[in-house]
Amino acid sequence: MVGQKLGERRAAPLPFLRDGAYLGGMVDDANNPPDRAADRFNEDKAVSLIRGGGERPDLDAGVAAIREVLATLPVRPGVYRMQDARGDVLYVGKARALRNRVANYTQVDRLPLRLQRMVSQTRGMTIVTTNSEAEALLLEAQLIKRFRPPYNVLLRDDKSFPFILLRSDHDFARIMKHRGARRAVGNYYGPFASAGSVNTTINALQKLFLLRSCTDSFFARRDRPCLLYQIKRCSAPCVDRISKEDYGELVRQAKDFLGGKSNAVQREIEAQMSAAAEDLDFERAAMLRDRLRAATFIQGSQAIHAEGLPNADIFACAEKAGQIAIQAFFIRGGQNWGHRAFFPARTEGMEMGEVLQSFMAQFYEEVPPPRVILLDRALPEADLLAEALKEGAGGKVEISIPQRGDRKRLVEQAERNAVEALDRRMAESGSKAKVWREMADFLELDEPARIEVYDNSHIQGQHALGAMICAGPEGFLKNQYRKWNIREAQTNDDFAMMREVMTRRFGRAMEEDPDRDKGQWPDCVLIDGGKGQMSAVKAALEELGVEDVPLIAIAKGPHHGRDGREVFHFPDGREKMLPVNSPVLFHLQRLRDEVHRFVIGAHREKRSRAITASPLDEIPGIGPARKRALLLHFGTASRVRAASLDDLMRTPGVSEAVARAVYDFYHPGG
Repeated sequence: MVGQKLGERRAAPLPFLRDGAYLGGMVDDANNPPDRAADRFNEDKAVSLIRGGGERPDLDAGVAAIREVLATLPVRPGVYRMQDARGDVLYVGKARALRNRVANYTQVDRLPLRLQRMVSQTRGMTIVTTNSEAEALLLEAQLIKRFRPPYNVLLRDDKSFPFILLRSDHDFARIMKHRGARRAVGNYYGPFASAGSVNTTINALQKLFLLRSCTDSFFARRDRPCLLYQIKRCSAPCVDRISKEDYGELVRQAKDFLGGKSNAVQREIEAQMSAAAEDLDFERAAMLRDRLRAATFIQGSQAIHAEGLPNADIFACAEKAGQIAIQAFFIRGGQNWGHRAFFPARTEGMEMGEVLQSFMAQFYEEVPPPRVILLDRALPEADLLAEALKEGAGGKVEISIPQRGDRKRLVEQAERNAVEALDRRMAESGSKAKVWREMADFLELDEPARIEVYDNSHIQGQHALGAMICAGPEGFLKNQYRKWNIREAQTNDDFAMMREVMTRRFGRAMEEDPDRDKGQWPDCVLIDGGKGQMSAVKAALEELGVEDVPLIAIAKGPHHGRDGREVFHFPDGREKMLPVNSPVLFHLQRLRDEVHRFVIGAHREKRSRAITASPLDEIPGIGPARKRALLLHFGTASRVRAASLDDLMRTPGVSEAVARAVYDFYHPGG
């Protein structure tokens, strides 16, 4: 596979174009741009371009840049990136024949409005050729998730899915919840729709198979059974209450059950229970009865019954008022492992099948695909997608639209859920939008898209920390949350701490985004505090030369918040209040409570680290092993500090050079 960088115009070189190389399923870019709010477009200019009224300099410049690239393009599969004058990615696309596909963008009169806007902003392209179109499809999904371009369909909820992991790197396998990269040795079962569904399933599986869930270190330290053994959710292999062979049999049954052989496992447990009863071993029979009940609970709690269906994912779409919902069901071994609704972004002017295909390519970038995928509609390139997913699934992938039978009923149920999820989403969005508009009116803002809320936390000036949370019209933007360790204001001075946080936050914003076009600047800053905090923040921003960011301080009311009243302080000295039952007040209180939660949690974490820290950690070159040797020899860090050089040198495992380093650290003048 060959990577090329093409399309730099001689009259205006593009220093920010990035060279892409596809190696082993990864893309190695020298500069990985952060996610940005880059979908604010100049609509008036775009409309005038389409109507063709007069000159079209932006559109003509974009076409010229594309034609310059077109002259050197091969007729082979690959991926192309459209980039603006700054090198930011506007769009990622794949093609069976790059030359033919890119040539379509020069026929601007045949392009829809969305793509004409894109062409008008294009000033260069990056091209990566691949060995096949299926490879190009996978690379396209990777790049979309990496760059999040403003003209591509985006999977908004790209959080990793939870799995059940049955680890096999220990004599007694451990069952646990797992997220992220699958590096641990063992069997993975999933995906599950939520952490709650994983926890419920693991609890039931512990009752059914009595597998341990503790860490290896906890396992090694036990000299008596833990509480899980007492409540019959573990077989206590840590203290030899079960042999290695019998525990291995439980692990084998668990693998069969999770792998789709649940009926066979149930029959096996029933036979064992009957045999124990015939042998008058009633205690064992009662234990097997409880395990059988746990198996029945797992199977009976499924909201969707997919008996006889192998591992499969089901997708169905719904569309209303320009919004699209995609409902997913996850079936593994005939059991429903949860469902989730997705709401892809930037779907304007696209067919539902095209949106679904782009969504699925991005979705299976993180989740291993099953061998069967059921849909409610046709995809533009279903065969190509199946070919691309084949390697991840470990065999041929069947993508089909069932016409009858149980599979058809499952797809219909997914369709109903998609419609209901979209209705709920629109109802919630409508109420959210209304509250957001009313909040903007109350705070005297013009269509805010980003609000930042600040607070700090400390105990008598110790372990001081400042934090910011961010919110938009659709809710909290948790990937934008930030926290700062207070460096200068170490005294018990809240005002000084707030000044330091503001200086660092907006000082960096002025360096990285002076033109305020990367989405890093807030439309409003909310401060948890009263007039004092307002004055401190206002002075800090004025010193930086930032005078156009709206500031609001939220202080507790006349009765210190006991009646739910807050006072809102404005920079000009005005104060405003809201009725106690106002939805806007509830929304602003929620923003304030969220920053409280975030900063207090971060402060507790920092304090916990400080409690477990050792003074020896400050000595350069002293790692865990040498620190352990010194503490074992002397008992405490204070005794290490008071030790002579000769005493330090006699410590087992500590060399003369290390002893000298420790002594010099505590006795710099000696």
